[in-house]
Amino acid sequence: MAYQRLTLGHGVGLRTKHFAQFEAEPSRVDWVEVVSENFMAEGGRPIAVLEKVRRDTPVVLHGVSLSIGSTDPLSRRYLRDLSRLIERIEPAMVTDHLCWGTHAGRYVHDLLPLPYTEESLEHVASRVREVQDHLGRQILLENPSSYIAYRDSTMMEWDFLAELAQRADCGILLDVNNVYVSARNLGFDPEDYLEGIPPERVGQIHLAGHSDRGTYLLDTHDAEVSPPVWGLYRKALRRLGRVPTLIEWDERIPSLGELVAQSSVAEAIEADELGSALRRAS
Repeated sequence: MAYQRLTLGHGVGLRTKHFAQFEAEPSRVDWVEVVSENFMAEGGRPIAVLEKVRRDTPVVLHGVSLSIGSTDPLSRRYLRDLSRLIERIEPAMVTDHLCWGTHAGRYVHDLLPLPYTEESLEHVASRVREVQDHLGRQILLENPSSYIAYRDSTMMEWDFLAELAQRADCGILLDVNNVYVSARNLGFDPEDYLEGIPPERVGQIHLAGHSDRGTYLLDTHDAEVSPPVWGLYRKALRRLGRVPTLIEWDERIPSLGELVAQSSVAEAIEADELGSALRRAS
């Protein structure tokens, strides 16, 4: 099965700070993304708001607890709760991270990178296929922001992710900010990452802000998208074409107007790049 990219446009994360505006007025964006785990309760305001938003606006579920790379068994309770949320919301996409975050039954509340080896690849591919069989749908996996690399790795992250998408028949959520952060931290060329990702498997792009800590970049999601990341987004569009794009902002969250303005910048860049491509082709 090939991955079928959806035409969603440009979205933002739905955060508690903006619930009242989303309840009171029509959506100002093409789609919204929510952190899956925050909406798994049977009742309460978050799920009520999400159901209201979903009537008029596509929703993407973005998980942080699947721990697809862990050696712990997949959590049946988590998959059950996610299945119920999917049935209730009917999301446009379901996504999570290429990482691990559990060990010996303990959840470490982090998105930790994997060793990129053949053994790890087959392990993760098998788990992705199991998750997709359980959910009855394809998922997308996001490249993490990295601060360390494993000595035992035998392939680059982008080669691992590309092969994983093929073996597991899943999609890729390409976080352009994470590509830039990891490239700076680990010393590779971010354009090599873009060249190594199969365009037909990319179903979504994330853009976010980061913090420069001098000796490394930290993926903080607490600021506007930086100029270098906007530049890398342009290059990603030239290779990938039109991809649903999200502005991700999780700390020091601004007004909804500021968030929408960032999304509008992404939309304008997409129009400029794809328009330029059409002009070059003609």
